[in-house]
Amino acid sequence: MAESRDSGPWDALEAGSTAWGDFRPSEQERIVRHYAPKIRFLALRLKTKLPRNVELGELISAGTLGLMEALGKFQPQLGIRFETYAENRIRGAMLDELRRLDWFPRALRQRVRQLDEAMRRVEHEKGRQATEEELQTLTGLDAKEVRQGLEALQSQLWLSLDAIQDSLSNEDGQSSVGEPYQSTARQEMVERVAPLIDTLTPREKLVLSLYYTDELNMRETAEVMGITEGRVSQLHSQALARLRRAFLAQYGDVDVQ
Repeated sequence: MAESRDSGPWDALEAGSTAWGDFRPSEQERIVRHYAPKIRFLALRLKTKLPRNVELGELISAGTLGLMEALGKFQPQLGIRFETYAENRIRGAMLDELRRLDWFPRALRQRVRQLDEAMRRVEHEKGRQATEEELQTLTGLDAKEVRQGLEALQSQLWLSLDAIQDSLSNEDGQSSVGEPYQSTARQEMVERVAPLIDTLTPREKLVLSLYYTDELNMRETAEVMGITEGRVSQLHSQALARLRRAFLAQYGDVDVQ
C-alpha cells in the first residue's frame, strides 16, 4: 500500500489507542484510502474465479462496505491484526454480494444443469470423466458453450469453498480469534474436503496443486506437465466439478461464510 511506510491514524487504530468513531472525519478518510488498495487486490483475485459477466466494480463496492464494517467492529484487544481482520470482512462482503445477485444468466444456469447431468451420465456408464467432445454430443452445445458451462461449474464450487484456500495458505498463520464460529466452520470445511481430493485422478490433483498451491498460471502449469494449455483447463474444470458434486452429494449445500 502506498502509505504503508509512513505512520498515520491507521497505526493508532491498529494499536487500539483510538477507536474508529473517535477519529476526525479527515483521519477516517485517510484510513479508508490507506486500506483501499487491499479491496481492489481481493476483488481482482476473486474476479479470476468468476464468469466474465460479473463486474469488478460490484465486487469493489461490496468490499468497501466490508471494510467500513471492519473499521467499526475491530477489537484490537483480541490480538488480531486489523489488516487480517479486515481482509476476512472484505472477502465475506464480496461473497455475500455474489450470493445475493443473480449473477448466472438464465441461459447459463440451464447450460450448467445440462452439463452436470451429462457428466454424471458418462461417469455412471463409463466410469470415467466425460471429454468435451462427449459433452458436446450429449448436450447439443458447441465447444464454446461447453467451456463456458464448465467455467460456471468451477465458479459455483469456489464460491462455496473459497474460504478453504485462504485457510490453508494463510501466510502469517493467524486465525480469526474474534470470530470463533467462523474459524471452526472453516476448519470443518477443510476436514470435509481433504478426503474428497483423494477421489481425483493423479493428473487432476497435480493440476490443482500447481495452480492453487504453487500459484502457477495455466500456461506455466501446461509447461510443467508437458501438455497443452487447453488440456490443463479441461483437467482443472473436471477436478473442480468432481469435487463440487462429491461435496454436495455427501454434505449438501453448506455455507461457510
